[in-house]
Formats: sequence, structure tokens, C-alpha cells
Amino acid sequence: MRELISEHIILNRMPWSKADKPDPVLLLTREWLVTNGLGGYASASVSGACTRRYHGLLIASLPAPLGRMVMLSHLSEEIALSDESVVDFSGEELSEEHLDLHSAEFLSEFRLEAGLPIWRYDIRGCILEKRVLMPHLQNTVHISYRFLCKEGIMRLRLRPSMHLRPHEAPVSLPLEKPYRVNAQGDQYEIVGENGIPPLRFSLRGPNVGFVLEGGKFKTVFYRVEQNRGYEFRGPVWSPGYLRTTLRPGETFTVIASTERWDKILALEPDEALLRERERRRKLVDAARPEVRTGWPAELVLAADQFIIKPSSRVGDAARANASGDDVRTIIAGYHWFTDWGRDTMISLEGLTLVTGRHVEAGYILRTFAHYIRDGLIPNMFPEGEQEGLYHTSDATLWYFHAIERYLSATGDRGTLTHLLPKLLDIIEHHTRGTRFGIGVDPDDGLLRQGQDGYQLTWMDAKVGDWVVTPRRGKAVEINALWYNALRLTEAWVRAEIGEQQAEKYAALAARVYDSFNKKFWYDAGGYLYDVIDGESGEGGADSSMRPNQLFSFSLTHPVLEPTRWKRVLDVVQHHLLTPVGLRSLVPGHANFKSQYYGDLRARDAAYHQGTVWAWLIGPFIDAWLRVYPDDYKTARRFLEGFAAHLGDACIGSISEVFDAQEPFTPRGCVAQAWSVAEVLRCWLKTAK
Repeated sequence: MRELISEHIILNRMPWSKADKPDPVLLLTREWLVTNGLGGYASASVSGACTRRYHGLLIASLPAPLGRMVMLSHLSEEIALSDESVVDFSGEELSEEHLDLHSAEFLSEFRLEAGLPIWRYDIRGCILEKRVLMPHLQNTVHISYRFLCKEGIMRLRLRPSMHLRPHEAPVSLPLEKPYRVNAQGDQYEIVGENGIPPLRFSLRGPNVGFVLEGGKFKTVFYRVEQNRGYEFRGPVWSPGYLRTTLRPGETFTVIASTERWDKILALEPDEALLRERERRRKLVDAARPEVRTGWPAELVLAADQFIIKPSSRVGDAARANASGDDVRTIIAGYHWFTDWGRDTMISLEGLTLVTGRHVEAGYILRTFAHYIRDGLIPNMFPEGEQEGLYHTSDATLWYFHAIERYLSATGDRGTLTHLLPKLLDIIEHHTRGTRFGIGVDPDDGLLRQGQDGYQLTWMDAKVGDWVVTPRRGKAVEINALWYNALRLTEAWVRAEIGEQQAEKYAALAARVYDSFNKKFWYDAGGYLYDVIDGESGEGGADSSMRPNQLFSFSLTHPVLEPTRWKRVLDVVQHHLLTPVGLRSLVPGHANFKSQYYGDLRARDAAYHQGTVWAWLIGPFIDAWLRVYPDDYKTARRFLEGFAAHLGDACIGSISEVFDAQEPFTPRGCVAQAWSVAEVLRCWLKTAK
């Protein structure tokens, strides 16, 4: 349930009423996420239990080679009431045999206020409210507890647990000895090894203290890791417990951080909350008017989680700052993705231009320009590394699309002038041929790609040496993007250089258009081949019905002749459309998988073989409005399924993928950049 509780605070309440006796396991399957603008985050299940290796109250984003590190895993929470009874309400999950659901017993409400999580507990008539926030651009978390009763006292005891490790490391990583604890006054440091910065604690509130007990180890059970086929039991360590005594209206805040002490202490908890609320208010106010209210306003706040200043690659910022610029990138998804070129360029319009963050859009485009190598932008940046990997055939072509959307929104000719030589170099490399077999076929002008052992399109699942959907040859969306890039380049060259020079790109595009329409049409099915001149199907033509064909007429410059648009749209709508995106393969195909579930091999076998992708609703709506240019009402209805989803999985965000058949269970990353971006973009596009 969502509402506007003031002019600036957007509220989303998770459905939860103890009177209705809801299934307490829902608190383990719903998650929350708070980010810090650096790639770091805090996240767990609503119950408080860490069910993933990635969960924790402070996952700090640290300079390479460390990357994102789990610094503070969990706080076990106990209170002593006025009658001296002690209650554990932490919802901690210790083993598959012992599931502590005290949080289900005492939780009376979970809500997001302006995207920030708040829990309210009713513990035998004592009301306690907890909130979590991360000050922007700090590896710091504030966990606050406020006693809301009108009388009495509450003694609160919190036991922090930790395992200082990379966030993607197995939870079973050995933790053989206690960490060192340094205490000076009311400042405490937990010191590990291997160059990891200390975890610093500062306590704010009445009668606070940190009672050191010499350290205790315990084993934690991570239920989602078990379901995903990974190590699911691992050690954590606690040095003791934090304590306070609260009277009515008083607040206790635990500040945990890897920052320097002067930075940690610069903001008192009340001021940090005030400033973060104001920052979020400005985010909503800066967005397009059409997305400032209702559930789209929640997506404006969700969009903010993905736009980061990459703290791990310090060289990026140094180069940008030296030229009077700044650096930004986009995290593809939480919890495990870093920044990916393809995802960034597809997401840029929805995350930055719809939300009024045009300056940051420019930063992103210029940041990626620095990384162009051999006519390619990086596919992705591995965790904790400085250099990217380039095994992608479409990310670079999406770069042209993102630049065009940015220029349409801003008219920033300076950025175009800066980038155009790099774009022309990209075209030249593709024409001559570049890495991974990416290059133009001189016989027809179409773009081919493929190299053994590599997955180069967005359908990029790979397990060991098995490339699940290699799609080597001439893929339909790659050539749609290639044509679009050529037509965009033609227009930019005409405007910046001259008519004569533009003709070269016009001729290349015309040849692609002619060859595409001759070769990609699958007449027997009434739709487009997914790949031609490839390794599967009759004559190397793969007739698998996939959503990739939509890009042939959803982009700014359609490569498919208009007489065929409706036939393709009808096929896709009938066979692939769901309430939460498009299936990646038609049901009934020999390789179709209805569920994205199980260990890594099982999941990757299904990843692009039927699994629904939320982001594909974007090109579908673009294609719909190409065929039915005035039917905004119907186009808007295709987005309705996402409103309900904002109360599922990660509250307030949109998942990466869903099962291919009802009930379309959300899977994969619980918060995905291009899912949020495309739904937000299409809400604006259909607001007519």
C-alpha cells in the first residue's frame, strides 16, 4: 500500500497484519535495500535475517583491489522490559533446523518512507521503531532505535556480528581467529587483516556502552545460498554487545563505518536523516512532473540506487577531475553486479534523463569514452579491478543509442563534439573487423560476431566452457543496433562535419537496410529469424521465436520495413508478453524452461530460454506505439503488473527476471537497473 504522507514523503507499506496471521516466511523472502552512491549498500530480509551471502548492514565499496566488502553482517537485538523479562526480536536465522521468527511475532509494520526502511515492533505493548540509512557518498550506516511508549523504560542490547570478506566470497570462507578490538573513549575499531580498513563504531544516545566479552563465534545459515547451490553455512564473530537504556521518545543510533573518524563524526544522526530526506526530496522534485507521484515516484528513488561514483576505480575520478569533469557509472543490479556497458547504456535514459539528472548522464557517457578500446566499450568491470572486459558485440552499439537520447534531452553539442571522433573510430573498427569476430560481412554489409568460448550478445549465459546461447553469426538485434548507429552517425556527421562526409554512413546504412529485409524475414512464421548465417538451424538460420526481433523497429531508426511491423508485434504479444516483461523464448520450444531456479548450471540453462525479463517491456511498448501511435492507453496498461511487484521481492524496486509461467515468481537480482529504467521511461512515454 502506498500513499503520500506529506508533500515530499512517499510511503510504501508492506502488507502485514498480525491479526490476519500472515505466513512469517514472507519476511524472509521480501528484502530491503539502502545504497550509498558509491556502490556500497545495506540489505537483508525484512525479518532481519541475512539469507544471502550479500546481505549485511554495511557492505562498503572500497578502492581496488578490495571492492565491495561485508563489514557488518547483523545486529542481534534484545530488549529487557520493565518487568525484567528479556525478548529477542532480531529475526536471526541460525540454522535450517532453528528458524527464529521473533520478528514475525512482534513486527507490527514495515514501510519505506522516501525509500528508507522503517520497522515498527510491538513487544508486549512496548513500541520500538527501527530505521536504517546510509549518508550519501559514505561507507557508513546508521541504525537507529526509537522508544515510542509514553512511559516506562527499555533496556536495549545489540550484539554485532561480522565476517570481513568480499561480498561475493563464499560464506564458508574461514574465520579462524578473533579480530582485534581497539577502544578509545566512546570510539571503537574492529581491525582485520589483508589491508581491510578497520570497522569503526560510534554510539549515539543515552547511557550507551560497548561491553567487550572477548569475542564469540557462531555459524549462520543462509537459506537463499542453499537454494542457489552455493555454500550456505558460514562463521561470524562478535566482540560483545552494545547497550543503552531508553526512556519515552529517546533514540539510540549505532554508526558503523570504514571512513575516517572526522568524517564519521561530522554528521549527528538527526542531521544525517534530515539531509538524506532533503536529498531524496530534491531527487523527486528534479524528475519529470509525470513521474513525481504514485508508484513511479518510488521508481525515481529506486533509480538513485544504481547511479554511483565508482570509488573502487580512483583513476577514473582523477582523470575526470583533472579536466574539470566528474565520473559516474551505473550498477547493473543488486546485489552482485558491477557496472556493465550494455546495462548502463540501455538504462541511461530512464535512470538519468527521465529523473532530471542530465549532468550525471553526461558524466556517464564521457566516463565510458575513456575506456574505448579497438572500437569497443567494456562489457563489464570485474569486482575490485581497474580495467574492464570487452567481450560484447552490442554494448558499444547501445552507446550510440544512449548518446542520441542524451542529445535529444539536453542539446549538449559540446559532448557530441568531444565524442564524435571516438564514434567514427568505432564505426571504422566495426567495418574493418575488431575483437571477438565482430565485423561487417563485405558480402552484405551486415554485422556478424562470434568467437568460440564467448557469449557476446545480451543473451550471455555461460557455465564453465558451456555458452548456453552463443548466437554466433548475424544476430537480429545486433544488426538493428548497427543500422541505428549508422543512421545516427550520418546525422551527427552531417551537422558537425558536412554533407559529403555523411554520405559514407548513409551508404553503409542503406546497404544494411536492404540486406536485413531480404535475409531476416522468416516467412513461414511471419516473424524474424533470431540469427542468420550462424551455426544452428537450416542454412545457419535460427528461427527461434525471441523478443530480440522487436529492436528492428523499436529504435529511433527502424531497420525493418513498416509493412512487417504489425506481424512481428502480434507474434511477440501473443507468445512472449507477460504482466512483468517478455519471455526470452517461446513456450513449446525444445529449449524452453519455465523456471529460473536451482544451482548455477540450472539457472543459466534457463536464463535466456524462456525466463521473463522486465526490461524488455521497454522495446515492446516502443514497438507498440510504432504500430499504434495514438494508443497510449493500452500501452500504459502493459505496465500495471509492476505496481504490485513493488511490494514483492525487494520492496520498492523491480527484479531482474521472473519465471516464464504463472505466478511469474521474481528471480535473479532483486533490484535491476534496466528493469527500473525501462518501466520508468515507459511510464513517461505513455503519459499522453
